Formats: sequence, C-alpha cells, structure tokens
Amino acid sequence: MSDSKFTIPVVQELLDSELSERSPLPNLREKILAIRNGLRPGQQQMADWQSGPLAISAVPGAGKSTGMAAAAAIAIARQYERSSSRRHLVVVTFTRSAAANIKAKIRKDLKELSLPQMGFFVYTLHGLALNIASRHSDLSGLQLENVTLITPTQSHRFIRTAVEQWIANNPGIYLRLLEGHQFDGEETERLRRQSVLRTEVLPELANTVIHEAKSSGISPELLREWSKQTTDEYTILSVAAGLYEQYQNLMRSRDFIDYDDMILAALRVLENDSARRIEQNQVFAVFEDEAQDSSPLQTQLLEILASDGDNRDNSSLLTPHSSLNLVRVGDPNQAINSTFTPADPIYFRQFCEECDRIERLATMDQAGRSTRIIIEAANFALKWINNQSLAKTNNGQQTPDNRQVPFRLQTIRLVEVGDPQKGANPAPVGRGLELYTPRDIHHTVELLSQRVIELFGEDPTKTSAAILVRENRQGRWLAEALTPICKEHNITLYDVGERDRRSHVPQEILALLQFCDRPHSPDYLKAALEALVQRQLIPTQDLNALASLPEEFLYPGPLAAPQSETIQKAARLCRSLLRARLELPLYQLISFLALTLNYDQAELATADKLAERVNQQIAGNSSMGGMLSALSEIVSSERFEPVETEDSEERYTRCGQLTIITMHKAKGLDWDYVFLPFLHENLIPGRFWVPPQSQFLGDFTLSEVARAQIRAALHGESTIPDVTQAWEQAKHLKISEEYRLLYVAMTRAKVLLWMSAAQKAPFTWSKPENLQEQAPCPVFPALKRQFPECVANLAVMTK
Repeated sequence: MSDSKFTIPVVQELLDSELSERSPLPNLREKILAIRNGLRPGQQQMADWQSGPLAISAVPGAGKSTGMAAAAAIAIARQYERSSSRRHLVVVTFTRSAAANIKAKIRKDLKELSLPQMGFFVYTLHGLALNIASRHSDLSGLQLENVTLITPTQSHRFIRTAVEQWIANNPGIYLRLLEGHQFDGEETERLRRQSVLRTEVLPELANTVIHEAKSSGISPELLREWSKQTTDEYTILSVAAGLYEQYQNLMRSRDFIDYDDMILAALRVLENDSARRIEQNQVFAVFEDEAQDSSPLQTQLLEILASDGDNRDNSSLLTPHSSLNLVRVGDPNQAINSTFTPADPIYFRQFCEECDRIERLATMDQAGRSTRIIIEAANFALKWINNQSLAKTNNGQQTPDNRQVPFRLQTIRLVEVGDPQKGANPAPVGRGLELYTPRDIHHTVELLSQRVIELFGEDPTKTSAAILVRENRQGRWLAEALTPICKEHNITLYDVGERDRRSHVPQEILALLQFCDRPHSPDYLKAALEALVQRQLIPTQDLNALASLPEEFLYPGPLAAPQSETIQKAARLCRSLLRARLELPLYQLISFLALTLNYDQAELATADKLAERVNQQIAGNSSMGGMLSALSEIVSSERFEPVETEDSEERYTRCGQLTIITMHKAKGLDWDYVFLPFLHENLIPGRFWVPPQSQFLGDFTLSEVARAQIRAALHGESTIPDVTQAWEQAKHLKISEEYRLLYVAMTRAKVLLWMSAAQKAPFTWSKPENLQEQAPCPVFPALKRQFPECVANLAVMTK
C-alpha cells in the first residue's frame, strides 16, 4: 500500500485543535508540531498514531528508532493531556543496547516538550516478560529467589543428560537410528555412530526443537501428535518430543529456567482475568521495534498487553475489528535470525497484511543514511536475488506477494529535497561503491589496508569504518593480519569478536580460582598469569619459566636466584590471591577477584551476575570444588551473556577506529566506510550440507527437518512436509536468510561500500592456509555487470 493511501483517524487539524483546547501549557502544541515537522513522511505517520493497530514496514536507514522515539514522546504527551490516569507506554525492542538507545532518545524528546521524563518503560521482550512474571509470582510459577536462569547450548549438561535419559528409555528407536541406511554390524563403525548420535546429532536435534517448540507454546504431547502425520522412518518429531520432555523434567527438578520460560510464565499470568486487567490497565499502548524478529509467543504477549481486555479474547489473532493499541515497526528484509533462533518474520508479515486490509499499514521507504550509489546497489541486489529465486522456484512466473522470494518488494528511496534531518544521503567518497577481485585473501588484505590507510590519513577523528565478516574465524584471521599495519599507521583496531566471545569474565575468574585451589599446578599458575598479563596487571614476561617451578616462583628460598622486579610484582599479586582464598568467605571470592582484575563497570556487573549465579547453584553444597565445577560448566558449555552498558553500540562505531565485526552483530549500526571482503558462494548463500560423520542417517539433518516440519504446522499448512520436502524448505529458508544478511551488511555503509571476492580463498576458515579457487557470491558478478564504473582495475593499481 502506498503512502498516499495511508489514513489516520485524527488528521493534523484535529490534533492542533485538540491540543490547543486541552493543553495547560500554551506552547506544548507548538513543541509537538516542531518535533513532528522534523520527521520524514514515514516517520510522521508513526507520530500521527492515535489508537488502534499500526504496522510500519521500514527500509534500512529510514530512521526507525528516531521516528519511534519521537512518536513515543508525542503519544506520551497526548496521554498526559487527555487523561488524569497515569497509564504508561511500553516500548519493546530486541537487544538491551537498542533499548538503552531508544530510551535516551525518548527522554531527549520529552525534554524538548518540557514534560517529565516518565510515562514510559523500555524493555527487551524477555525483560518485559520477566517483569510481568515477577509481579505475579503466584500465577507465573516463577519464584525468582529460587530459580536459576540459563542460556543452554547444544553442549549444555541438561541437553546431554536429556539425550542419555532418552536413549535409556527408548532403546528400540535408538537402535533404528544407529542402523541408519546401511549397517554391517562392524564394531568400530557401531562405536563411531554411537558417538556421533550421543554427542552431535541428538543434542543438536534437542537444542533446535526445544527452542523452536517452547517459543511457540508447543508441548511435547502436541509434537507427538504432529509426528503421527509424518511417515519418516526415524519418527523425527517423536524423538524430538521425547528429548524435549526429558529436558523439561530436568529443568523443573533443578529449579532452572531458560529465556522461553520467561515468556511462558508471563503468559500464564495473563491467562488470569484479574491479573490481565491489572497489567492492561497500566498500559495505554505498546510500541515494538524490530518486529520481524518476534517469535509466536512474543507476538501473543504483546497483543494481549496492547488489548483493552474486554473486547478481545487473549488467545485470538489480530482481526480487522480488534482494539489493539499496538504499533509494530520492522523490516522483513532484515530478518536475519530465523535459521538459528525461534524468530520467524512470517508473523510480522501477517500483521502487515492484516493492517493493510484496514488501511493501517505505512511504509518508511525514504532512507537518508547512505549515498545514492549504495542505495542503488542494495536495491539492485534485492531485485536480482528475488528474480533468481523466482526463476528456480516458480519457473520464472512472478506472482504478487510471493512468499517464496527472500525479500519483500520494497525499494529504498532517497529522501526528498528539503529533508528536515541534516546530512541525509551524503556525497560519496570516491565512487561510493568499489568492487574488487583480488588474487587471493592475502591480496585482499593488501588492497583493503591500502584503502584504510588512505581514508584514515585525511582526518581519523572524523572517520568511522568497519570490516564486516560472515564468520568470527574470518575476523580473527583479519585482525592478526591487520594488527601490524594498523600499529604502524596509528589506526585503532577493534576486534569485536575477540572482545565479546563468550564474555571473558567467567574464563578469567575460573583461571584465578583454579590457581587458588591448586597453586602448585604449573598449568593453573600459567593460566592465572596469562589472565593477569591480559589485564595488564603484571608485565609481559616468560610465563613458562615462572610456571615451571610454582613453589620457587611464589615462595623463593634463601638459596634461590634473586628475582627481577617484574617477577617480584607477579609473585606478590599471586600471593595476595592465595591469602584472599584463606581469609575471605567463599561467596565473596568472585567479587574480590573482579576488583583485583581491575574490571570496568560493565565487567564488574557481569562478575556480580556470575557470582550470584554460581552461589545460587552451589547453595547447600558450598565448597571450592562445587564452585569450580559450576564455573567450568558455564565456561565450557553455555553462552554466559555479559551485562551490557548503554554505550555498547558507541564502542563499535566510534570515530578514529577500524572495527572488525560480524554481519549479524552489525545489524542496527552504521559506519562511514564499510568493507565486505571474502564474498564467496560457499559462505553466501552457503552450502546446505550434511556433515560426513552423520551421513549414515541420510541426505538430511534431523534438526533442520524437525524445524521445517514444526514451522509448517505452525504456519497452518494443510500437511506436514515429508523429510525430502522439509529439507528443501530448510535449504530455501537458509539461502534466503543469507542473502538478507548480505543486504543488511551492504546497507550499513554511509559514503563508501568496499566489496571483494578473491579468486582463491579457503574452503573452510578453520584452515585459512589451504587456498583454492572459490566462486564468488552469485550477486557479486551481477553487481560488477550493473556498475562497471565501480569495478577496480587491479592491473593499474599494482603498477
């Protein structure tokens, strides 16, 4: 639906008269209009919202958060004027850093309106759910003082234990999996297959299905019912149901919860009529950002909260007659999480379709972030990829709103002349788009570093740049290659993957505690010294020499050779750790070590979170052994999420810095210059393949088949696809998402987009030294044909 057809029940003239009549502050009307008039047309449509459902489909760089913050402030002002009740606005977004960002923007706009900086709350979806559940613990079943929140991974002990218990309870089905397609009974092969099933296939199936099913409100019993509609020889959904059931039993028995349990707990609260009215009566509307990343239960939670409660069944889907005060903003073309999280963009698409039927859909398609050539390249890539997808899946017959294509047909437009926001569609640097085909990955680094040196040489204090990679392994290799070059030219290199990987806090704390427990161990002493060197608490020195004789290092005798000042400093610090182990109670040790390591505010908060988690886990069996066991479990098998600070996005985008970051983590950020190296077909769109070790089960993976079958049932398809169909659907979804990831990466650039696909690259980045001919990402040659003036002439550059 075009913007010209978009209608809002209260037009600007009514807004003027309403505010002039009701406002006790004569100039509030002018201030609101000033904020509104500082927005682009798409953003103004959000600011004009009065009530009811509204869907905003936005393109990259359209200013979603700016528009939402302004719309939120104006909505709070209207509520302030209209009503003596103090209902508040709930704003929901995807990450804690995004929540902090939009909160600051709303406060700024409220300050401009001369209104109190209150009347709203900003949450992540899980934060909102936990807030509701904790206020009604008798209904939610969450006694927060007694439960432990975990983020399980495939290797988490609960997943592993669930697998072992399921095998013990289902020996017949397990034997069928062990036989696979062919099995001659040879003992060595049987042992190999047992290992693959126990440590890879079944844990992966459990991890995938548990997240997928729980986030959609699907019980193990319903999975078993769905399994009866399938005919695969392994009864995959039935196996998944059994693993899911064992996992749930383990979680309940130990008082553990995961993030999906938070949403389920909040929904249990809202099933109660009284509690639901209490929650709904505190809220006058819900605004959701990044709506394309919601799961089914998250969508249901927001719809219940945004309803008036009297005219709507709390389990119904959106209808044209619903009374939802719900504004959802998103971009289906930036849905990049659905193949490894329960997020599913189909639900936001459905919301957009329902809103379109009642003329409550708007499009924010004007984007001021990027220069013209970058926008043209992104639009071309979108259309080219869609056409290629249609040619393969639909015999070239294009149909309106074909959900088989990776992208919604939504073109990014330049802003209009006289745009109210400064710096829109800036002038390009050079051609704005540069396309390179280096000889190999080493030549890529050479060309990339040359361009970086040129760009940073002009005025580094005003330069923001990032290298976006598909895999963390690429980032680590690049960081190693670029570090000496950046040092030589005084360019700050920030490797996000290295800083954020698993959070370094649990690993460092574990290293020091293991040393405190066994100071005579050379391995533990060396690990502790490495942590202290990494934190720059002791000078860099030969740690192997120190660790080879722990007692002589820590407590040198009268006949020992004199220690240098650097060694003495290290020894004194290590002895202070050992004294703390003797003098402090166990529950204070982690906090003491965090202070010793000179952690910053965010790291201290993360250490406090870790200490609380560990102390809770070892309650009733408090010992150093128990603490080390709990910490080792967290470090080895769980994504322990660090506490984020409000400036986390600023760390990634600050000027004078070259940031290496994954394409996924770059979502929502932007830089002046963006480099996209290593654009090869084996990574984008990638190969959907079966690991050789599990090929005895067939030409598919159990986890992906199960995911596709569950989503087909959730989407209301008439039949659940068989294994072959489900595998093809999973493959198509994966390819589509990889192309959307490339689109997101391209649209992070403001004035220069640098793209390359080397002729030779590793087959796998775990072995970057093994180079071979690699085909480029299919869209890359198409971009070169479309924009020949942007193709770099390497023959001229090397002369």
